[in-house]
Amino acid sequence: MTEELRDYCLAKQGATEELPFDDVTLVYKVGGKMFALLPRYADSINLKCDPDKALELRASYEAVQPGYHMDKKHWITVVFDGSIPKTEILSWIDNSYNLIVAKLPKTKRMEIIGLPSMDISSTDLS
Repeated sequence: MTEELRDYCLAKQGATEELPFDDVTLVYKVGGKMFALLPRYADSINLKCDPDKALELRASYEAVQPGYHMDKKHWITVVFDGSIPKTEILSWIDNSYNLIVAKLPKTKRMEIIGLPSMDISSTDLS
């Protein structure tokens, strides 16, 4: 499942993959901000999550835990134990990505979604 999730993260518009911590922890970023951490040989993924939603998910699923080595309020670790449907995990990746994109400066968001930022200093208004 790791390879499939890796491809899913990289398919996100503007997503990049880095190895800033070690040689095994793949970090997915958008606009320079992390939205997922996926250890190559582990059985889990760390995702950004709304704090209220994180509490709800942890209460609903044993396989959803506070973010390992992360801010426990804003991150969750999802353990791949087979108890959570893959479609749910993919939707949580989408949510994590969207949380990060929503907090980016408007010009950065526009670049990511493919709209050039307007330079009004060079626009002919006559």
